[in-house]
Amino acid sequence: MRREPLSISAWSAGRFQLALAAPLVMGIVNVTPDSFSDGGSHATVAGAIAHATRLLDEGADILDVGGESTRPGATALDAEAEWERIGPVLAELVRWKQPLSIDTYHPENMRRALDLGVDIINDIQALRLGDAAQIAADSPAGLCLMHMQGEPGTMQKAPRYGDVVAEVDAFLARRVADMMRLGVSPERLCIDPGFGFGKTFEHNLALARGLPRIVAQGLPVLVGVSRKSMLGAAVARPPQERLAASLAAALACIAAGARIVRVHDVAQTADAVKVWSAMTAGTGSEIAREGA
Repeated sequence: MRREPLSISAWSAGRFQLALAAPLVMGIVNVTPDSFSDGGSHATVAGAIAHATRLLDEGADILDVGGESTRPGATALDAEAEWERIGPVLAELVRWKQPLSIDTYHPENMRRALDLGVDIINDIQALRLGDAAQIAADSPAGLCLMHMQGEPGTMQKAPRYGDVVAEVDAFLARRVADMMRLGVSPERLCIDPGFGFGKTFEHNLALARGLPRIVAQGLPVLVGVSRKSMLGAAVARPPQERLAASLAAALACIAAGARIVRVHDVAQTADAVKVWSAMTAGTGSEIAREGA
């Protein structure tokens, strides 16, 4: 039986209480030489820090730092190599007193980041590997649990679902329940349906249309659709030419109730969100936070 929906007005994330009345923009800082979206242009420590500065100036509410590409077909990176890339960046950014997220599935790097004072763990594996769940539970960090079918290296070869919306929704509900059994308060949790992670174009479209079902769990929903191949399939443009498509997808997800959008193009997204929020205020176009 489905549990009663929660109602979370602020995401408790480390040093911060992030109000959810208006959508939040999470800016992506890829410290990777093989990113699908930016070609490794921020792969050095100096480059990543400069990019983070620019994203904050453009209106990012949260910075999300990752050191491993998880694009379809990507080769896995070991924890030490990942930390060599992101450790120095996190050590600098945590001093800025801005909400800071680490994008990793390696438990040891979660622990290291938490020791530095990072506020959010954003894990494509939904804290299922090793002692990740316990490490996260023992911290004050905000936790983002994402759905993925398979592994990045092979996830797009032949993804299969009976009902993609129902299966993603059920997986996320189970992981939320697992974390709450470890003592994590729901105010610390965020869920991500994982667009593009083990899903065909048709699966992604169905998931977008069915997003209100996931929103109905009552937790903040994060979506990452920025520049992704699902948009390329719709508009036949390379990643760097998918700005309009990314904005349209972000706003569609916000209209369905998503509260956090993870994006590359922060300035344009922040402007689009502000205009959308102003034009829809009081119209009832947003899904109620109580999960209606």
